[in-house]
Amino acid sequence: MKIPRIAYAAFGLALFIVIVDQLTKAWVISGIDLREVGQVLVLPPIFNLTWVENRGVSFGLFGDGSARWYLSAFAIVISIALAWWALRADRRLLITAIGLIMGGAIGNVIDRIRFGFVVDFLDFSGTGFFPWVFNIADSAISIGIVLLIWDSLRAEKAAKVGGAAEKS
Repeated sequence: MKIPRIAYAAFGLALFIVIVDQLTKAWVISGIDLREVGQVLVLPPIFNLTWVENRGVSFGLFGDGSARWYLSAFAIVISIALAWWALRADRRLLITAIGLIMGGAIGNVIDRIRFGFVVDFLDFSGTGFFPWVFNIADSAISIGIVLLIWDSLRAEKAAKVGGAAEKS
């Protein structure tokens, strides 16, 4: 099977996200020993680095760590499905969304397998608008989902108007 050129963009972006995510996590684990320190005030109260071991998923669901292997398997299955979708996608925005989500999912599954939890450390809770602590992978997934919704709305609008979807 020949891999379309545009699919390489999704795979490359996913790889980039995994590398940046894992490098930043290695830095907070080993470089600044955030696990030992607990918190580093960077720009209080707006932004700090705070150690959080996320054993579940969003909003503390499965927070006792009981679903570690199920969550890991689920993320792997989702990543495989996204890779398959990337092979068939033909819009740049869709490819970008797929790459971000795939890279984020793989970055977090690496943590789950290695540590039994996901390392979260980016803390904007002092703003009062965003109470969660997250990481690069989480950010990539969130941005990817927003782009996926945006792409879906654009494609739907183009179909209603009779315009062709963007091709590469």
